[in-house]
Amino acid sequence: MTLSNKAASIIEKIDLPEVKMGDLKKLAKEIKKDHDLAMELWSTKHYYPMLFSTLIMDKKLVDQAFVDQLVIDLEDIDLDERNRITEWFLANQLMKGKNTLAMLDSWQHNSSPTLRRLFWYYQARLRWTGKIQDNSGQLMEALEKEMATETPEVQWTMNFTAGWIGVFEEKYRDKCIELGKKNGLYKDEKVPKNCTPNYLPGFIETELGKRK
Repeated sequence: MTLSNKAASIIEKIDLPEVKMGDLKKLAKEIKKDHDLAMELWSTKHYYPMLFSTLIMDKKLVDQAFVDQLVIDLEDIDLDERNRITEWFLANQLMKGKNTLAMLDSWQHNSSPTLRRLFWYYQARLRWTGKIQDNSGQLMEALEKEMATETPEVQWTMNFTAGWIGVFEEKYRDKCIELGKKNGLYKDEKVPKNCTPNYLPGFIETELGKRK
């Protein structure tokens, strides 16, 4: 595919191993919104251009068909890179409008693990500042029924959501701790010094300790 001069110029600046995330965001502020350019950069299937594209898309053009195509495009991308790209897409597009939020809320049981992961990561984002949400009871039921058998990429975000529910909603705390003990997810994971463990009982204990 032949890229426009504008896209080629952007790629020359950002498609580099040493590029910093702050540089991408600074450049995106200069461009603001350019959906055609975003699609050109996305089509390269290179990590930094794809990340950058999520900053300059037009959210008015983001519908389910558009998202489904993005998911297909991401299938061959390294999992860690795919997760970061979709997290930027979530923060910079999906969380910016009523229509995209409604679409996001519908993905809890989507056939795509990528979209299920985004649903749960969004639920975690809603909670990590301490804001209580009305649907925690329903989510706890789903976590107890589904988390143990989910695919690993979705499982991590479900666990992350359960962690924040346990930290900020005392009435569910014991359930979250027991859920962590029952599933045993990340129990044997080595945790760097001063970092929060992913193992639910440890996550909750550590984050509560930070807030005392």
